[in-house]
Amino acid sequence: MGQQATPVRTARLGKAVGPEPTAVSGAVLLLPGGEEVSARRPSPVRATAFVRSLSRRIARAGRGEGLAVHTVQYRYRGWNGSAAHLAADAEWAAGEIVRRYGDVPVCLVGVDMGGRAALRAGGHEAVNSVVALAPWLPEDDVAAPAEPVKQLVGRRVLIVHGTNDERTDPELSFRFAARAKKVNREVCRFEVHSDGHGLHGHRDEVLWLSADFTLGALFGNPVSRPVEDALAAPPPIGLRMPLAAGFGKSLRRQNA
Repeated sequence: MGQQATPVRTARLGKAVGPEPTAVSGAVLLLPGGEEVSARRPSPVRATAFVRSLSRRIARAGRGEGLAVHTVQYRYRGWNGSAAHLAADAEWAAGEIVRRYGDVPVCLVGVDMGGRAALRAGGHEAVNSVVALAPWLPEDDVAAPAEPVKQLVGRRVLIVHGTNDERTDPELSFRFAARAKKVNREVCRFEVHSDGHGLHGHRDEVLWLSADFTLGALFGNPVSRPVEDALAAPPPIGLRMPLAAGFGKSLRRQNA
């Protein structure tokens, strides 16, 4: 018998979250977390409850704007060193959005290692904004090149991190944001005080912040005052902006 060829793995877009708009005018790609090294294919249910809640919140908030929301299904679980598989899959997904919907703006929203993928893939020509929640970023190492930031020029960027995160170091995301702010004024970072990696203590506030920022970046909608202040403030103020408890209450009344 002839030897069968090994099937080529491909990244995929998950089904659109909620009712897909008849006319798409913008898109959000959700990038779940992963592992540092792994050649295994992610489980179909890899996306966490937090990612699912995030996708639903953003889709509901953008329904009237013609927003399409998809979760990216990676080829591999791992980042895998210089291969940066998760970032490559995020770039592919941005191109797939253009193929499906035409020339619409894309926001990459990543969690954990998906946050690094979103930041790395932010240079794709279709991407106009990036949200990285509790991003996994590498340690500063003089022997290795620093995580790039120039690809984010011209994009609006939000980073959110819990101050008690013991899994991904919030100080590393601050240092990354500080370097990115030097080449791009449209960078802000919020700190969720006393919260950990899963951002469970202030989940609702983080969901509203992400939706508020995303719709503002994609469609030019007015954003909340805290986001305005964080974008306008010089470092380190705009990169250590505290996320206030109860954020989003006024947005809830507007969307009720």
